Amino acid sequence: MHTESVERWVHDHTFGQDRKKSAEHRTLIVIVITMVTMTVEIVAGIAFGSMALLADGLHMGSHASALTISAFAYYYTRRHAKDAQFNFGTGKVSSLAGFASAVMLALFALVMAGESIARFMSPVAIGFNRAIFVAVFGLIVNGICLLILGGHGHTRGQSSRDDDGGNHDSHDRKHSNDHRDGYDQNVPVQSFRRHKQLDHNFRSAYLHVLADALTSVLAIFALLAGKYMRQVWLDPFMGVVGAVLVVRWSWGLLRSSAHVLLDMQPPDEVLGAIRKSIESEGDNRVSDLHVWSLGPGIYAAEIGIVSSRPLDPDSYYSLLPEELGLVHVTFETHLCAAHIREAL
Repeated sequence: MHTESVERWVHDHTFGQDRKKSAEHRTLIVIVITMVTMTVEIVAGIAFGSMALLADGLHMGSHASALTISAFAYYYTRRHAKDAQFNFGTGKVSSLAGFASAVMLALFALVMAGESIARFMSPVAIGFNRAIFVAVFGLIVNGICLLILGGHGHTRGQSSRDDDGGNHDSHDRKHSNDHRDGYDQNVPVQSFRRHKQLDHNFRSAYLHVLADALTSVLAIFALLAGKYMRQVWLDPFMGVVGAVLVVRWSWGLLRSSAHVLLDMQPPDEVLGAIRKSIESEGDNRVSDLHVWSLGPGIYAAEIGIVSSRPLDPDSYYSLLPEELGLVHVTFETHLCAAHIREAL
């Protein structure tokens, strides 16, 4: 029977998800700006009888709803970070929110394309001056929001490293939070670090604002061409162009967030870097290797190792590249068959 307390091997699985992030604060500011602008445009549209203002206000309302999903996801992640029902914390809520927002973004693009095609078939009179004013106003607001968000959905990752104790020769360390700036010169690690900084929730908020700004830019160009060059066909055409670009962005977000939600493996180069680091010591051979995301910038791994002289988990752990952001690692060791025969 063990007489030593196991307390030092016991740990939670919050991995820093219980802390409020700057991305959450910036998203809340953008939501307030968007909702205030939406209210002003809807009220002004009704008061002045401007359909352009009313339509843009309702359009901003749809994006405010999507941004609210992002804000709620941040709150939910923090609120339930220490809930033991989540085996590896609530980090994946970010990707789930990002996936849902990407679907909304794609639907918005389809509606925009449908409306544009309808305008091709049945052109309507355009009030150029009022429409240009609304488009410029929307562009200014969205430009301010993009500056506040200040990124492309990439955030500096925080990593806390620990190993999971168990019957498979695993070991737990007291985890610590490491802030690491800059990329390692090793290409696989550098590539993985760029990928792992992606916060899908923040990325979705950024893309919704960017999509709104894009439609404003395209609208201004088309409206100016229609007013001064009589090229009214450019108005619905630019709507289709904008829809295509937004669909492309949403598809990229859908793929990357689904990659996390489905626990898909990282690039082969990263798996190779882990395998190489373990096999650099003695006669270690990696027999099984799984790496998956637990949230923005944090990853878990299960590593099966065959060796004639298995090392302790601490020693294996020290071989892993710190830049990979592995916060939860389990080692499963097997004694080499040849060594067993020699012992017999």
